[in-house]
Amino acid sequence: MSRRLIVAVDGPAAAGKGTLARALAEALALPYLDTGLLYRAVGRRMLDAGRDPALENAEAEARALRPADLARTDLRTPEVDRAASAVAAQHAVRAALLAFQRGFGHANGAVLDGRDIGTVIFPDAPVKLYVTASARSRAERRFRQMRGDQTIDPDAHEAAIARVEAELLARDAADSARASAPLKPADDAIEIDSDRLDARAVLLEALRIVQARIAETS
Repeated sequence: MSRRLIVAVDGPAAAGKGTLARALAEALALPYLDTGLLYRAVGRRMLDAGRDPALENAEAEARALRPADLARTDLRTPEVDRAASAVAAQHAVRAALLAFQRGFGHANGAVLDGRDIGTVIFPDAPVKLYVTASARSRAERRFRQMRGDQTIDPDAHEAAIARVEAELLARDAADSARASAPLKPADDAIEIDSDRLDARAVLLEALRIVQARIAETS
């Protein structure tokens, strides 16, 4: 298997693409990059600076990213979700991060997950996957990430899930409607519905697809 294999894993927030991409990278012995984390970190820097990601240019924050920004533990909150979506809509921000993402992949091959890997970052990737799930399933997953081990009253739990679902749907709408690199599957991407499969089954299906694509192009 080529060490320069590029696997693009796209999809909406909390669909399971990160879980799949990490496991796939390990199985294929390839580097892994969560590209969405780049935009989350830019959005977090904007918020920390008291700037409005929806109204102000974030190019300078994108160019100033450091490894420590990506290691923060507060990058997966609804507030940062909104900020990430806002800065990702800025062409200058996407351009500032484009070279980093392509350089990462070209160095040794990689599995990259995000929202425009197969359409913009690596449109010629030999393997493109698009991971989907229902809004309800995604909201439950994201809420579990946010809640951790904290217990919650059943009524409050349902209300919280509904709020998270609304946040995710709002981000889907914003990401799909933006002019720069909108969220959509590449024409040649293969869709995997993670509602129907557990994490191991999703991985096995992805590995089957990778192996088939490699056989087709070898």
